[in-house]
Amino acid sequence: MTLDDALAECPVVAIVRGVRPDEILDHAQALYDAGVRGVEVPLNSPDPIDSIRKLGEAFGDRMAFGAGTVLTAERVDAVAQVGGRIIVSPNTSCDVIRRAVELKLDPAPGFATATEAFMALEAGARHLKLFPAVTYGPAHLKQLKAVLPGQAVVWAVGGVGPDTMADWWAVGARAFGLGGEIYRAGQTVAETTEKAARVVAAARELR
Repeated sequence: MTLDDALAECPVVAIVRGVRPDEILDHAQALYDAGVRGVEVPLNSPDPIDSIRKLGEAFGDRMAFGAGTVLTAERVDAVAQVGGRIIVSPNTSCDVIRRAVELKLDPAPGFATATEAFMALEAGARHLKLFPAVTYGPAHLKQLKAVLPGQAVVWAVGGVGPDTMADWWAVGARAFGLGGEIYRAGQTVAETTEKAARVVAAARELR
């Protein structure tokens, strides 16, 4: 499943920071059953490449999955080798973006300013992650959207939850990366199920 297809079904990417390889599939299944189609395993999680590999083996084309906190082009290669398809970063690294594009992956670099957004777009990104969104607020994105090209898909990530997604959607965000609002390291699968259901319900109200 492409990232665009995943976001068309549900505009949420679950950030499963801290998940272990021995538990990734149970939590991913809970997310999938709730309607989430995008999963990001941050590279500062335990054995993240193994978790991404397991996602590929279990879900194949049924989900869009990959890595977060990708800071170097070398790490892009490692993610690609195990079948990861999305490359999410907290910053705007043209090297990371270009390498992801070369490997036909979907980069979603972090940005905060118009300068960073256009740097990312010129390097080949189409998905742009406003991070940390809570620091800047919807008014900031509204101003940026006035100058960004229509093909740019802006994510709101960082401090966003089901209660605030509508505010971001109203100013042009078309995807959301949710961490603690959907998964925290050590939580039970039942908790993931409950949180994901709440998030997906809020997402469905946007359309």
